[in-house]
Amino acid sequence: MRLSITAAVLWTSVASATILQNGQVRPNNYPSTAIPIISSYNSSWHSYPPSAPELSYKGRWDDKYISWWSAPGLKFGFQAEQVAISFGNYTSDGVLVAYRLDGQDWMLTNVTASSTQLLVTPSTAGYNLTTPINATQTLELRVTNWAYGVQIQCVHLSGGAAKLIKIPNYTRNMELIGDSLSAGQYATYEGISSYSWGLMYGLGNVEFSITAFPGDCLHEGRCYDPAGIPDWDFAAHPAADITVINLGTNDNNTSNNVTATQFYNSYINLINEIHTRWPQSQIIILSLWSGFAQVGNTWQQGSGFLNEIQNVVKYFNNGSLNERGECPSCFVYYFNTTGIIEHNDIGPLYHPTDVGHVKLASHLMQYVKLTFGWIFEQTGPEVQHETLYWNDQPDY
Repeated sequence: MRLSITAAVLWTSVASATILQNGQVRPNNYPSTAIPIISSYNSSWHSYPPSAPELSYKGRWDDKYISWWSAPGLKFGFQAEQVAISFGNYTSDGVLVAYRLDGQDWMLTNVTASSTQLLVTPSTAGYNLTTPINATQTLELRVTNWAYGVQIQCVHLSGGAAKLIKIPNYTRNMELIGDSLSAGQYATYEGISSYSWGLMYGLGNVEFSITAFPGDCLHEGRCYDPAGIPDWDFAAHPAADITVINLGTNDNNTSNNVTATQFYNSYINLINEIHTRWPQSQIIILSLWSGFAQVGNTWQQGSGFLNEIQNVVKYFNNGSLNERGECPSCFVYYFNTTGIIEHNDIGPLYHPTDVGHVKLASHLMQYVKLTFGWIFEQTGPEVQHETLYWNDQPDY
């Protein structure tokens, strides 16, 4: 696993699965927001290029303003009556995006290349509920898929003295490095249903990036490694205060022939690379749940590379305990996933269900709170969109 990811295959994914909820099919015919292309000569609109300093890009974007990996986003403040975004010709066809105004619930719409989407009007939920009226409001957009997503071409505002406003970044930063399990593959809304999203958005007031894609291996050159991705410029982004790593499930696949020694050495090399670039980052590495097998009359969780992962933690932390049993110089932490996810939390395609993702995210949130003293600062806006799994029928 290289941090400066370079690579020749572009995967796209659009959330389109049929979901049954209380005996009803959950609709996925999301409202169309498409409008005619806004001409640069239309005096009723103020248009801003993707390089406008007021625009804050979240997660992984390249120098063509193309989004990559899981749940990348765009966020900005504005004073206007209407907000529209034009998407460039590198946008995946029909990709599902989530967007919201201030702290309102997420809304969903499918976008495509060379289109313009009208996302905010005076009838949008939450419009002008700020105090005072006409104060700055915030629009946040997230790409739901875990691969090549959208290209931002232009942001448009209309109405009165319309203007963009820069929203300050949060002071806390997190990075999560993983494979399809962390990217949200096969979850209802993919990236924004993943435990990665639930963990970092659930903490609240955290800037985050999810560098996770299906097929990734920790050991170099053994598994699918997508190509065509520009190197990540670490110097252009704040260092992660906490880095979470969940890698090894693909390495543990016997068809990839990764040995225990190769896996162990690759893990040490990855952590050394991270700590060289981000010397203050605290690193959490997850044990692998590696699926479930039926044993006798019950189920048993797998444990791929269990000793190797624990030995990686020992490698970095041995000799660091003081006389009180504390480890002031430790920066690598082991998170044991055993018992959090049960066999029915894994879907037919070997990935966590939405419930499995929520359970894992909740435990990780508590672990971060107890280990590092981070308090939960999410105070109202929804995190896992449309995860409504309670029964509301009196007769069934």
